[in-house]
Amino acid sequence: MSAADSSSPPSASSPPLPFPLLNPYVAHQGFTLHRMAGGEAELQLQLQAQHLNSFEVAHGGVLMGLLDVAMAHAARSLHMDQPGMGPGVVTLEMKTSFMRPGEGRLRARAKVLNATPTLAFCEGRVEDDMGALCAHATATFKFVRALPSRDRRLKALQEAKPEQA
Repeated sequence: MSAADSSSPPSASSPPLPFPLLNPYVAHQGFTLHRMAGGEAELQLQLQAQHLNSFEVAHGGVLMGLLDVAMAHAARSLHMDQPGMGPGVVTLEMKTSFMRPGEGRLRARAKVLNATPTLAFCEGRVEDDMGALCAHATATFKFVRALPSRDRRLKALQEAKPEQA
């Protein structure tokens, strides 16, 4: 994503969409989904005290989590027309660069750069409420239908129920 891809700073005025899958981590962090279509996604987060580090700015792990979830939703959006929205995704690798402290309301935008039947290569960026770039990441995701657990049983994706969205 280039600077030319940047639009207006994040706004709380656009209503969030329901997340398609049950994800307790996403709910706990307070991420909101604002776009998921055509290989792109946008998430927002209003920073709270629990998101901050000792400098009172967004902890790097919060920014990485926001980027990871945004890029994963961009990848999953490629299969929205399939039953159950197709396969899930797992992160194989992620490279993140931090440019400036994240403060205020953050917006993470992500897009798929290339996809194969088994992999999605994505790019994401987090901007603050002034539109300044805070962090940039690239990642590789694998499409999976289920995930083996410790006892080798397969764990299926958990779709969100309307009251959990």
